[in-house]
Amino acid sequence: QVQLVESGGGLVQPGGSLRLSCAASENIFSISTMGWYRQAPGRQRELVASITSGGSTTYADSVKGRFAISRDNAKNTIYLQMTSLKPEDAAVYYCRSLTGGRLYWGQGTQVTVSS
Repeated sequence: QVQLVESGGGLVQPGGSLRLSCAASENIFSISTMGWYRQAPGRQRELVASITSGGSTTYADSVKGRFAISRDNAKNTIYLQMTSLKPEDAAVYYCRSLTGGRLYWGQGTQVTVSS
């Protein structure tokens, strides 16, 4: 059972930056596609960014050029660097892994963008 723990959320002003982290309980990145998703109140959960085992990345159009997903294999941790944050980026951000055909989710971390 893979466990994912997110951290790094918080309150930031528009235009600010945050870095989210997702620590995995096992060394799974070489066999997994990892992703960051977000869900705002009243909206469906949506993909923000993903990174495959080979290192290929994908981004939602709304965050291209502002967010960057990366990973540190030695620390079993993936990151989401978020810059130029907008009020519409506010949501609960979740980490997800697709490992061995199974999906695992973290508990989420809240990001609030407000002045």
